[in-house]
Amino acid sequence: MYQGASLLTRPAEEYVNNESVEALWVQQACQHADIYYSLITTVPPELLRLTAIDDRISDAYLRRFSSFINPAKLSVEDLKSDKNKTIWREFCELFKDLEDYSFGTLLRLDANSDYSEENTILVTRIQFLAIEIARNRFGLNNHVWRLAGTQRKQQKTGEETEEEMKAREEADSIMDKVSKTIQKTLNL
Repeated sequence: MYQGASLLTRPAEEYVNNESVEALWVQQACQHADIYYSLITTVPPELLRLTAIDDRISDAYLRRFSSFINPAKLSVEDLKSDKNKTIWREFCELFKDLEDYSFGTLLRLDANSDYSEENTILVTRIQFLAIEIARNRFGLNNHVWRLAGTQRKQQKTGEETEEEMKAREEADSIMDKVSKTIQKTLNL
């Protein structure tokens, strides 16, 4: 995996629809989403620092987007409309010195929900960081953290209900579906 991951840092011009690179990208994006979700469900989100420049990212994000984008619940238009694409592009270029700033990353549209086909969108890493830093600082990820804490307590006492077991299995299934959807989109 680590040898393959180094391929992802090479200039895009070196590859023309290379299936192995696309498969590695899908795998890395899904792993990142899984790790991040595990992080915000085990550590109080307001304590997290995602980068050494969180304050810079947060300030730039709030100056440009706080008046019209609600990070708690995003729409595709917030991220992909022609008008907003222009603003996001300018924002992203402010952070071109950040490693992997333009790397494709999976983002939850609704901060109160887990990753799913309906709740996941592909964005650049800097968009992900800006939105998740805002969510963490404003307590918007606290719902999933508290919910996970309740589930951890139940698991420690062995009180996981059949419904909770099905929900956990469904969450695993959803991550598989997200991965397959990405692969299908990329024609792998």
